[in-house]
Amino acid sequence: MTTYFERQLKEFEHSIHSMDMTMFERWVDEGVRTLQSGNKIIASGLGKNVPVCEKFVGSMQSMGLDAYYLNTNSAVHGDMGVVKDGDMVIILTKSGETEESIYLSRLLEKRKINKWLLTFERESTLTREIPNSIVLDLMHEGDMWNIMPNNSTTINLIVLQGLAMKIASSMELTLEDFKRNHPGGAIGKMNNITKSYR
Repeated sequence: MTTYFERQLKEFEHSIHSMDMTMFERWVDEGVRTLQSGNKIIASGLGKNVPVCEKFVGSMQSMGLDAYYLNTNSAVHGDMGVVKDGDMVIILTKSGETEESIYLSRLLEKRKINKWLLTFERESTLTREIPNSIVLDLMHEGDMWNIMPNNSTTINLIVLQGLAMKIASSMELTLEDFKRNHPGGAIGKMNNITKSYR
């Protein structure tokens, strides 16, 4: 059983190392500028990427950073009203060919937003249409058939959490900024922080 986990860790390492870090750093910088301008960051996905987006948004909001989740399906039925000029919208799709994601992306072209794509296919409709693309290599999904959105969603979570943490670091958020949103539980009782991680 340990071998399975070791194999997945290698998959994660391979994918993360395949990321264009110059593009990632620009993503962080533009995220910071978006928030400092009074705008928000919106993550949009379908299926198993829904909880990934929600975790990213939850992490951002817990640090007092303005972020929202937009379901790709619900967007075209009125929820797209959350998107305002100046916002950053991140679309998650493994293939870059998801019909709903393509439809949403094209609708967003009519708005003055900063659009980003997180995907695993270098050649797709959405990588051609969205220049700001974070494209990761994926050797295997880690299931018996290499079909389930297993490793891909885990990697998406790692990347989005990394984005959240780097934005927070760049904005020099303090422990008190964080604790303001966590008055209860063990976090609310903390008096200091013992280790800085940047």
